[in-house]
Amino acid sequence: MPEYIKKNFRRWSIMGERPSFGFAVSELAKEDDSVMVVAADVVNSAGLDRMRNEMPERVINTGIAEQNMMGIATGLASEGYTVFTTSFAPFQAMRCLEQIRVNQGYMGQKLIMAGLASGVAYGELGFTHCCIEDVALLRSIPNIAVVVPADCTETVKLTFAAAAYDGPVYIRLMDKTNVPMVYNEDYELQIGRAVPLLEGGELALIANGPMVYQALQAAKRWNEENGIKASVYDMHTVKPLDSELLDRLKDMKAVITVEEHSIVGGLGSAVAEYYANLRNRPPVVRMGIPDEYCHGASHEFILKKYGLTADGIYDRMKEIIKEEIG
Repeated sequence: MPEYIKKNFRRWSIMGERPSFGFAVSELAKEDDSVMVVAADVVNSAGLDRMRNEMPERVINTGIAEQNMMGIATGLASEGYTVFTTSFAPFQAMRCLEQIRVNQGYMGQKLIMAGLASGVAYGELGFTHCCIEDVALLRSIPNIAVVVPADCTETVKLTFAAAAYDGPVYIRLMDKTNVPMVYNEDYELQIGRAVPLLEGGELALIANGPMVYQALQAAKRWNEENGIKASVYDMHTVKPLDSELLDRLKDMKAVITVEEHSIVGGLGSAVAEYYANLRNRPPVVRMGIPDEYCHGASHEFILKKYGLTADGIYDRMKEIIKEEIG
């Protein structure tokens, strides 16, 4: 079990989410002889070089054959192994969708599936290399948990939590190194339970992935400059959704969801669907990638274009106050 101390938080942040994931899987493998990895030509990209060097018999590289990867991994899982699969997010989530639906959703064979470089991290290469649909697709399949870590510390924690979880899990990872740190000290994490970061406000920002840091920065500025205060929640689990938290927030002036994903089918949709069943519910505003494919551009350009920065979130909060509250 890794030490959750500031020195490691900084080190994981510098490394980025993918190497932090690889580190966590390697640490798990040292503790549990049943841990196996099946990767589709991304052993290095997933930060798994050390595990391959130290435990070569427990890392299988299928090459660029993602659907075969899922079949091999499911076979291992059926024999009692704790199996991680990994490829870049469009291939892990979409090329393998039928295999995931049948083997993990319908048959219930547990895998921990890591989608690398999701969102718009590879925007320069165009939207063939981006993945803004993975959460929508995988949360629609019964029996699969979908988690999106806010930073590298949460990546490590969710990797361990996913291994212990009773069922298949999809972990959505981003691409950056020098990832901003949301967490500076140890905290309790449980799949299906959001983490409160700021509380006591009348507006609620619910975010996941890298947008948690951006939402937190926007809320801190907002609370310094405005009378109506904002709260922030790290909704790292999109499925199963933290309904207890949403029940507590139903009297908010507005709930704003923020994600590096399409606004169709992701975190915002999940929150809006839950509130649709309640008689008393707050206005829900979804921030994310609109229902379109952007032209190729840098990660930073695309995020700024769609307001997915601290400044963009702050500006949208001002608009919401006028639109929803007056």
